[in-house]
Amino acid sequence: MGIKDRLSKEKVMTSFKKMEKLRIQISHSSILTFSALILILFIAFMIRIFPLRWEIETGSLHLSEFDPYHQYRFTEFILKNGFDFWNWQHKNWIDYRSWYPQGVNVLTKSYVGLPLTAAFLYQIISWLGVPITLMNFCALFPAIMGAFACLAIFFLGKDIGGTPVGLLSALFLALSPSYIQRTSVGFFDDETIGIAALLFFVIFLLRSIEDNRPLNSKIKYSLAAGLTLGYFCIGWGAALYPIGITAIFVFVLILLNRYNRHLLLSYSLIFGLGLFIAINEPKLSTSYLITSAVIPIAAIFILLCFKEVFSNLESPKWRLTSLIILLGILIGGFALLWQFGYMRGIAGKFISVINPFAREASPLIESVAEHRISSWSSIYFDLGIGIIFFISGFFFVLRNLNNKNLFLLLWGITSLYFACSMVRLLVLLAPAFSLLASIGVIGILKPFVTLLKEPPKIFAKKKYGLETVGKEFNGGAIFLIFIILMTNFVISPQSGGMPRVYSQAYSPVTITAASLPIIPSKPVSEWLDMLDYLKSNFGSKPISEKVVCSWWDYGYWLSMLGNVTSLADNGTWNSTQIENIGFIFMANETLSVEMLKRYNAKYILVYTTIDTDGNWFGAGDEGKWAWMARISGNDKDRFVNVEKIIDADSMWVDEKPFGNLTLGWDFVDENNNGRYDRNEKQIPNPIGQNSTIYKLMNYARERWLEVNQEKPKSQVLQYFEEEFIAGLDRSAGDSYGGVIPLVCLYKINYPDS
Repeated sequence: MGIKDRLSKEKVMTSFKKMEKLRIQISHSSILTFSALILILFIAFMIRIFPLRWEIETGSLHLSEFDPYHQYRFTEFILKNGFDFWNWQHKNWIDYRSWYPQGVNVLTKSYVGLPLTAAFLYQIISWLGVPITLMNFCALFPAIMGAFACLAIFFLGKDIGGTPVGLLSALFLALSPSYIQRTSVGFFDDETIGIAALLFFVIFLLRSIEDNRPLNSKIKYSLAAGLTLGYFCIGWGAALYPIGITAIFVFVLILLNRYNRHLLLSYSLIFGLGLFIAINEPKLSTSYLITSAVIPIAAIFILLCFKEVFSNLESPKWRLTSLIILLGILIGGFALLWQFGYMRGIAGKFISVINPFAREASPLIESVAEHRISSWSSIYFDLGIGIIFFISGFFFVLRNLNNKNLFLLLWGITSLYFACSMVRLLVLLAPAFSLLASIGVIGILKPFVTLLKEPPKIFAKKKYGLETVGKEFNGGAIFLIFIILMTNFVISPQSGGMPRVYSQAYSPVTITAASLPIIPSKPVSEWLDMLDYLKSNFGSKPISEKVVCSWWDYGYWLSMLGNVTSLADNGTWNSTQIENIGFIFMANETLSVEMLKRYNAKYILVYTTIDTDGNWFGAGDEGKWAWMARISGNDKDRFVNVEKIIDADSMWVDEKPFGNLTLGWDFVDENNNGRYDRNEKQIPNPIGQNSTIYKLMNYARERWLEVNQEKPKSQVLQYFEEEFIAGLDRSAGDSYGGVIPLVCLYKINYPDS
């Protein structure tokens, strides 16, 4: 009877109806959302692997820019020495192939997060039997993480504004030019894991303070947020940003009287666990806790404890007493830390973000293009007409200022400020922009969608005809917004009609483009040829016998790919040595050789670019010499009064003495208009043309003209001898869009003394 009852027709039909209802629910919502999300992730990944078009032609994948090569070498070190970075400090890994002769302790100068992550994942795929080299894996890793961050922002957007906001946020981040640049093939740097970690940290943080969430769930999300924050700290120096914005967020919650006991619990768990992980990282150590950017965390914690005590005190007398005690602790604590020197300042690069004018005092920081103050044109190029929806997003967030929207508001304002302060930090604005722009789009569309479903009747005078507003008007408004978004992502008037996404993604990695500001039709092989030459001819020599002096931009390429010894690299850890290198290039040959003797350098390398007529193009050292002059001139007193290597009248402070137009040339302002006109007369500048950098570049330029146009060479070198010039046989007809790159290596012949 029991079996019959269970199999009764009525119950079977009821079960089928429930299954049918569930099936319909899944097919119309979850499956549609899942399909859209998969499509967005696919788009995000495919856009970021566009540079493979050039890499395939070279026969192997390369990393982009310069720092990723250091990250690659660190990853290689982990795979050889294991994952226990607490014991790495005892291995004392001094890299003598860079910053010769003293070398550099890599473990105390590098964040371990990215190399640890890449090494761990590489071991997994190797265990699974995937045949891929470490270099190829590191080159593809950024594109994978870029798509992963789009998945993370989907969940964050869904928590804040629902599924539509989540999907739009993922789409906007997938198509963000600044984020594409930092996560395309080859850009194996801290941002690849940093943005994903930031998004997951915000997800866990906001979930940990939700009022309607059970206590055990809040604890779990607090611990997850703490782990993510710790991972962020050991992976990217920009971890100071989520630390700071969280402290501000909690402080604002206290001011708005939104404190509760669970906020204190979540805050304690998040920063307790996060900072514990951070101080165990070799680069940060315990001194991280007493930096000016982290100390406010302790102040907010004390304030939360005071708020908890204060809320349980009923007597006005005790409340006043506790307030006085709090102020005494905060003021006295900060004063003692400052007085005894325990409170460290914020590193120069980070204080320069808060105050961009501070970068003027450090030409080394200012010389890096990505450290420049963002112009309005660069911001508009990156955000496009989506700025309209970004601004409207603030409006809709302010209308409903719950805790999640409050955090998003602070995130949007602060990230916008930092993005304006430094071009590089547009990547930090990208997720906040994606979320706020999505909220703006959904907020604007919402009333039109509602009216489209059920248009209201509008009564009017009969002589004017219409009595109702038809659906076509609401549909037209929705279509207009769609056209605006399509314009932003497809037509892009700010980039001359070419889609911003396409123009940003469809370009080769830096070394395959030789840093040329053009998109070549084929890989630029000159730098690769030079590095192959160095590796083949000098790679097996002892470290001291293959010391190459170059500008610090090329340090990682020389040491990692060329397997030679460099005097400086892109870590810029020793500003004094970089100033000395700048002096070598800007001084005359006699003084340059005297400085080169200190390092026992065997070779010197310069990079220059010319057009097919032999004129300077400006993409090589002929466009960087001004920074060599400013950086070395920044320490004029040391060169003149301490080391006494040059007299005060001959020492420079900037590039002006060397030439106003191009290195070695001045011009006569015949029109008296204060600017250079092409028809004005150019005259040689003897100081500029006597500098070492000019002679080395001009020698290569004249050698190219001699080989390809049979023009006689006149430049004479006193202490330098041509070793190898990559690009010398590149004819005008085989140029890269009219550009000839020349990578020039010279042997140093020291005078007998």
